[in-house]
Amino acid sequence: MHQFAILLNPAMIGILSIFLSVLWMLRDERDKTRPLLVFAVTLNLFFGTFLNFFMGREGGLLPWKYDHVLFQMDESLGVSAASIAHPLLGACRVPLVVIYHLMVPMMICWFLVTRYRNQRGSVVLAYVAELVAGPILYAVLPACGPVYAFGAQWLHPPAVQANVVRLSGMPNAFPSLHIATAFVFVLFAPGKLWRGVSLAFLAGTGLATLSTGEHYVIDLVSGLAFGCFAASVGYRRVRSALLYLGVVLFWSLTIRFGYAFLIVHPGVTQSLTVLTAAVATLAVFKEWRVPALRAAELAITPQE
Repeated sequence: MHQFAILLNPAMIGILSIFLSVLWMLRDERDKTRPLLVFAVTLNLFFGTFLNFFMGREGGLLPWKYDHVLFQMDESLGVSAASIAHPLLGACRVPLVVIYHLMVPMMICWFLVTRYRNQRGSVVLAYVAELVAGPILYAVLPACGPVYAFGAQWLHPPAVQANVVRLSGMPNAFPSLHIATAFVFVLFAPGKLWRGVSLAFLAGTGLATLSTGEHYVIDLVSGLAFGCFAASVGYRRVRSALLYLGVVLFWSLTIRFGYAFLIVHPGVTQSLTVLTAAVATLAVFKEWRVPALRAAELAITPQE
């Protein structure tokens, strides 16, 4: 188990990613895009270190977190991270932990998958949009996650009031970047095979973020809209990106300044959640429909 924990260490995963990407680059030195990927992997790892440093400083500047508020928001939804995590304890938890730590390798994999098959956009631009906008949104509604707010008690959290609480951890909960990135995979997935893989990874990521105590359920809801924003940036659709970003900001500002109303009126919270999920689902259908329409147009175009 100790060796398994070492292999799952983010630093070890990063080193392995660089090593494998360098080997892949050396197999075909004529492919000029391969060094770019190695550079992107290395930059991603250094950016992650910088991001942790930046968010750590952000956590010091924003010591008051909204974790108890988000916990009560989950209560309004009628489902909590702990209630989902309980049935997943034991053998089920191991693969979910693996999925949680597979995000960076999957980002690299999706770059390779979409490099030639998806000519309409750039998944790298979507990644950049997430990494730039994420810390800003964390400052709007700073929160850490159940395992940081409640410690060892997070699976059996005590009754708390919906108030801000002083926590020393860095804000990295609302919205969920893990879910947003997994949803970007769905929106960029080419072909039936990769669409199935992306949906499976999205479901696994959702369960993983909750079973590890890293996120509240409400974080995942806003994460879907944030993924739509990032994908729109990747497809260079400015208006759509602003619209989806507006949805995320609406969630952040409404919870920060109007959480009392949402908690007292759970029907409103549930309706907004359903509406956000519907918007995300519609985005998937629209994105997946475009290649099918183009294929149909090519099929009916008369041959010269």
